[in-house]
Amino acid sequence: MSKTLKIYLGILALLLVGLAAVEFSRPRPINWKKTYNEKHKIPYGTFIFYEELSTLFPDSEIENIRATPYEFFDNLYSWKDSVYLTSGTYMIIDEYPNIDGTSAQELLDFASYGNDIFMSSNYFPNKLLDSLGFKIKNDFDFEGQSQFSFSNPALKNDSITIEKGLSNIYFSEIDTSYTTVLGYQKFDDSEHVNFIKTSWGDGYFYLHLQPTAFTNYNLLKKSNRKYASAVMSYLKDDTIYFDSRNKTRQSLNDSKLRFIFSQPALRWAWYTVLIATLLFMIFNAKRRQRIVNIKVPLKNTTVAFIKTIGNLYYETKDHNNLIEKKITYFLEYIRRVYYLETQILDDKFVKNLSLKSGKEESDVKKLINQIVHLKAKTTCNEGDLLRLNKAIEDFYTK
Repeated sequence: MSKTLKIYLGILALLLVGLAAVEFSRPRPINWKKTYNEKHKIPYGTFIFYEELSTLFPDSEIENIRATPYEFFDNLYSWKDSVYLTSGTYMIIDEYPNIDGTSAQELLDFASYGNDIFMSSNYFPNKLLDSLGFKIKNDFDFEGQSQFSFSNPALKNDSITIEKGLSNIYFSEIDTSYTTVLGYQKFDDSEHVNFIKTSWGDGYFYLHLQPTAFTNYNLLKKSNRKYASAVMSYLKDDTIYFDSRNKTRQSLNDSKLRFIFSQPALRWAWYTVLIATLLFMIFNAKRRQRIVNIKVPLKNTTVAFIKTIGNLYYETKDHNNLIEKKITYFLEYIRRVYYLETQILDDKFVKNLSLKSGKEESDVKKLINQIVHLKAKTTCNEGDLLRLNKAIEDFYTK
């Protein structure tokens, strides 16, 4: 290696070291993204609020939910006794909560058994809007700050003013027969409802429209924490089921690569290496791919065999046996495709099957009632078999 080349390489190495030093010495820019993540210490994370839950509810257990509300609470429901095996308050704080219709129905069921649901969000599932009888409206043309207050005179001193991260969204319609107004928000001279309590069965829904009030930035401003504490005072001191924002990224946050992914330069370098490796593997495999011999697949005789067995049963007039098998195969299909337990074929099963399959609830109920009737019947005839077969085929095809 020549002396000139060594000099050039030395200068290049010094430049790289200098650039790296400048990059690491620069202050990291503030991340103003609204994540509402209980592990994030950025302005719009909820790390402080989550850490203070044990103080706000000293006699309660705080349990993170890392599945959908349906997946979590349905496993805690006893189909035998028709009760939930737990009690407490479901809590979610997120601008756009990812709650589908099935999970919304599960929350309605959980509340009806005497439990509470607390949701601080800008938007709610249509299932809740329709069932609880309320509407929301968003006035986008606003500027400046907003004052949050309570309808309870005892909480008058817990009113606060927030200046950043706001949205002028409010309850435009509520059913006052079973809904109580708990709080207001005031933009300029316009005051609207932003916190309500709605009864459902033996429990309550507490719906709040300003999740930004529970973020790190606003809790550290002045004495804003008193507002969050006052909101939480409406909830029972029971188990808190906190809907975690770390459902899909939990493994990444706990992995050994978390430092690499926390640094933008290292993260993109990692992605570049992975993409380059993948492209190399693809093109290298394409160049060395050997000719694959075409093999004729074996003929599928399953359909012919099933038809032969079916004709055999039908000709022997063993209707009871055929009906039993059709019911057994149909219920196994429900368990395999829709992940529903089929031990108890009650109204809740009908409702859940209708929601998951997209079929009309009346049609599903008619089919399930027919199955229950035939299972209890001692002697079945050809007409029973034909009607059951048509009902099941309609469920599959329509």
